[in-house]
Amino acid sequence: KGLLSYCCLVLVQMVEEGSTLLRRMEICVAEAEKRSGKNAVSMQETFTVYLIETRPMDAVAEGRNPAPDSLWRRYSEFELLRNYLIVTYPYIVVPPLPEKRAEFVWHKLSADNMDPDFVERRRVGLENFLLRVASHPVLSNDKILYHFLTEEHGWKEVVYETGFQAKADSRLRALSATFRVRNPDKVADRLYGVYKVHGNYGRVFSEWSAIEKEMGDGLQSAGHHMDAYAASIDDILEEEEHYADQLKEYLSYAEALRAVCRKHELAQFELEMASQDLISKKQQREELATGIVRTFSFKGMTNKLFGQEAPEQREAKLKLLEELITEGEETVKEKTVECEEHVERAWVDMQRFKEQKDKDLREALINYAVMQISMCKKGIQVWSNAKECFLKM
Repeated sequence: KGLLSYCCLVLVQMVEEGSTLLRRMEICVAEAEKRSGKNAVSMQETFTVYLIETRPMDAVAEGRNPAPDSLWRRYSEFELLRNYLIVTYPYIVVPPLPEKRAEFVWHKLSADNMDPDFVERRRVGLENFLLRVASHPVLSNDKILYHFLTEEHGWKEVVYETGFQAKADSRLRALSATFRVRNPDKVADRLYGVYKVHGNYGRVFSEWSAIEKEMGDGLQSAGHHMDAYAASIDDILEEEEHYADQLKEYLSYAEALRAVCRKHELAQFELEMASQDLISKKQQREELATGIVRTFSFKGMTNKLFGQEAPEQREAKLKLLEELITEGEETVKEKTVECEEHVERAWVDMQRFKEQKDKDLREALINYAVMQISMCKKGIQVWSNAKECFLKM
């Protein structure tokens, strides 16, 4: 019943006009800017800030075009927002942030955090993060998110006042280190090598044409085709990088998905520990009430060594145990409800995530396949043109 009611609630939220922040507000990360300043230990540092622009959607719909509200945020502030969302909504697969440092880079791309191309890719990734959060039926209605988008000053204080850090389980944090591939397959390197071989063909044909009289024109034309094909590799790899970023986003999503599952395992563990503690206390109460003590238990051994307890002591212990058992039963009930609610809510959000993942990955892989087909057709065309040049000689 609880699951059904929650499902209905989320479905109503998703279809209701204006249910998500993205329906009410236009959001974009317009630009990035390099700045210098002093860090927490008064040392000079260089960092990048990102301009977030927001505009009410009703003004856009009415044809008005008011100036957007804007503010600057550092990457660390995006991290703080995401950490808050993870702790506050443990049952939700929170969208990932783009990588802070380039982990997987092709050798022609810079791994420098301040490299303009890398900063631009990260800007796009941060905008995508905000759009995904703002379109989520639950996350988009969080007040802290709204503060992040609209209040430039005092935002961090508002976040810390929620006390979310105290709720973050240290055992969960210890498990959250992301594993990485040690020796990734360098497909881009091999592809780059193939194209550069064509560049060598072009150079050889051009130099050869200079010493040939009858075949000179044909060789030079073939060389031009090879040069053009070799030069196209940069555009192709740039397009591949775009699809790789989409796949890397879902690599990070896998970690977010694991975090939801780990939170459930932790809640289940706490429930089992509370249940075992309650069973143990009930057993102690039974032994005190009946006077029958197991010989090899701790209580049995102390009775053998020091003798039986006085009736007054037994009554006091019984009273204390009754209070502890009552508290234990309440704890077990709370933990049971917590586990059930986490499973129900997580199941709903995982279904939403699955639909989003299927749609995004299908689109990315189809576009990648289309690009590969286009690339192969271009290769066939280049060699067909070269063949015609050779036949004319």
